[in-house]
Amino acid sequence: MTEARGSAGPNGATHARHAPGTPCWVSLMAHAPDATQEFYGALFGWEFRPGPQQLGPYLRALLDGREVAGIGQLPPDRDLPIAWTPYLASHDVDATAETVRLCGGTVGVGPLDAGEAGRMAICSDPAGAVFGVWQAPAHLGTAVSGVPGTPAWNELRTYESENIAKFYATVFGYDEEPAGADDPDHVTLLVDGRPVADIHGDGAALPRDRGAHWLTYFTVPDTDAAVDRVVGLGGRSLVAPHDTVHGRVATVTDPEGARFAVVGEAS
Repeated sequence: MTEARGSAGPNGATHARHAPGTPCWVSLMAHAPDATQEFYGALFGWEFRPGPQQLGPYLRALLDGREVAGIGQLPPDRDLPIAWTPYLASHDVDATAETVRLCGGTVGVGPLDAGEAGRMAICSDPAGAVFGVWQAPAHLGTAVSGVPGTPAWNELRTYESENIAKFYATVFGYDEEPAGADDPDHVTLLVDGRPVADIHGDGAALPRDRGAHWLTYFTVPDTDAAVDRVVGLGGRSLVAPHDTVHGRVATVTDPEGARFAVVGEAS
């Protein structure tokens, strides 16, 4: 789990357009954005301000005045999961959306303009995992990283990694780095030699109620305390805190069931 914000400066501020394929934003579509806002505000210390309204009510989450994520209201006529969705950078979202279709994926929303902030689409890969595409003439995405309350990493949990990795490599131009014989169904996606995301093939172990899905990790100062806080705020613990080579990790859900992970220093 390597830091993926390649265009962030030493103070954490984004100062250049992200290279195509780089995760540049995360957004959650929920049924009750007011309650969701209270949950994440209490968990991560986020404050909120209005964002583009093309898909309905939408809020940008801020940490110390800088944008880190978005929360919107799930449109009643859209068959979308309640889930954190990573947005992958593109210099031409219309061309990217067409490539998604040609490679066996689906474009569920857009491409459409998000006010003056940029142009976007919401897609799914051939296994059904939902992701966004973001073209950013103005809003460059997550403006701070590496501190508690900010996205740290994105990984795709899917049925098998090889063919799905080829899909993303074709659409976004990633290089692929297999994990090796000790973890054969695991591929890391690279942009300009930098790791930006992982793909894990879970096979039959993939949750049937969720299917293939992207999982966003958020940095926290204390993983165990964060899980306790999630539960206290009405969420659930799915995978208990455990130490990994990347830190102490746990998987949780918010009160509406959106899955995400938290990562802090190993104990």
